Amino acid sequence: MNHNLFDSFATRMQARGAANFITTPEGKEYSYADALAGTERIAGALQHLGVKPGDRVAAQVDKSPEAILLYLATLRVGGVYLPLNTGYTPDEIGYFLGDAEPAVFVCQPQALEAAKAIAAETGCPCVETLGAKADGSLMDQAAKAEAFTGIAQRNEDDLSAILYTSGTTGRSKGAMLTHKNLGSNCTTLAEAWRFTEKDRLIHALPIFHTHGLFVACNVVLIAGASLYFMSKFDVDTIIAAMPKGTSMMGVPTFYTRLLQDDRLTPELTANMRLFTSGSAPLTAETHQQFQQRTGHAILERYGMTETNMNTSNPYDGERVAGTVGMPLPGVEIRITNSETGDHEPLPQGEIGMLEVRGPNVFKGYWRMPEKTRAELLDDGFFVTGDLALVDERGYVQIVGRDKDLVISGGFNVYPKEVEQIIDALPEVSESAVIGVPHPDFGEGVTAVVVLAPGQSLAEKDVIDALSGHLAKYKQPKRVFFVDALPRNTMGKVQKKQLRDQYKDTYQDA
Repeated sequence: MNHNLFDSFATRMQARGAANFITTPEGKEYSYADALAGTERIAGALQHLGVKPGDRVAAQVDKSPEAILLYLATLRVGGVYLPLNTGYTPDEIGYFLGDAEPAVFVCQPQALEAAKAIAAETGCPCVETLGAKADGSLMDQAAKAEAFTGIAQRNEDDLSAILYTSGTTGRSKGAMLTHKNLGSNCTTLAEAWRFTEKDRLIHALPIFHTHGLFVACNVVLIAGASLYFMSKFDVDTIIAAMPKGTSMMGVPTFYTRLLQDDRLTPELTANMRLFTSGSAPLTAETHQQFQQRTGHAILERYGMTETNMNTSNPYDGERVAGTVGMPLPGVEIRITNSETGDHEPLPQGEIGMLEVRGPNVFKGYWRMPEKTRAELLDDGFFVTGDLALVDERGYVQIVGRDKDLVISGGFNVYPKEVEQIIDALPEVSESAVIGVPHPDFGEGVTAVVVLAPGQSLAEKDVIDALSGHLAKYKQPKRVFFVDALPRNTMGKVQKKQLRDQYKDTYQDA
């Protein structure tokens, strides 16, 4: 039996035939039959360029329907897809090409000269281009090459993709994802979130990331649904799409921006059945405001590059703000003592390291056996690096990253606990709590706050507001006000940047 994930997709694509797969706001339409034929042509081009089963195909390209077909064609020929953030610099790309040694690097047409120079330095044998308008040398090759109509034989443990995790410390690590990892996860999610052929997913996420590529696209493919495929997030385009859409997958920023628009009403979202959020924590306030404005409770879930999705709030049942729900079917979690590192489960309600096991958990880090051994345990559990607790109803709450934990005067301070209270202040839009070096306490709890439009607060006001709610050691010693928090492309707050910025705050304390 062929365990190539593309085999499952192809069966659905053939069955769906003339049904719509992708529509763009510009009016381009692709049926499933069109897309399947497109994968044959691009797979033919890849084979002609020398891609063999197990070879990596790296892509740093703009979001387009053809970029999805390139991903599918890579699977089809048995290759390993390596999507790269369009924001990466030539230095970063040099590292990825040197580390992954792809057979082909597909870049944006305007980046060709720079890409050729990097390829020459890293020994990458072939550079092709793919543009946002179905242009570029790869599409020229696809028009000329003999179509590849077969589907390469793959085992379930063979690699289907490598995704590099943004290294907060040291080099980025390549997470190796198998056909089983991706296949099991999209099947589970399609069932958990009730996706059918009738669904039309509004897709405004980037596709170089787990969320936009493997959650959104794979779920739609396995369900035979359709994509309304936007090149980027745009409030007007999303609002125009909602009357015909049934679902949207977003990051918290999508929802905070939509809430700023008066057109967001129950009438606008009447045809929608599901809004999900992930990639960064959704505040309870955003969850509540969205429900008040639309009648829809956003379904928050939790995943990561190495595991795809692990937990989800229920489709039927209460979607609890500030939690990421319960483990998905087939996925196990445990909360262990992060200080002893003995991986023994803690009693319910205690905060510790979240570890996860299931068919979704990756095979390890590319060419980093020691990193793999440290984080992927012998019993199959993966150490996520996230601190969490399971409440009395079984819902998981993520309280922060292990490395974001602040240790002040020997006491553990979980930033999320402090942030939730600051964020609840009516004058505050959002906050980030960090620890920076303090000569007396080891780390000083420090808050960086974004005020709501037109509001004003002083440092003392914030500290006074917390004094009745938090133990003294958890209270910020300083509060700084900024216009915006630094974020990466997926909307995650970059706390490392903040720690660097404020590292000298207490040096004279």
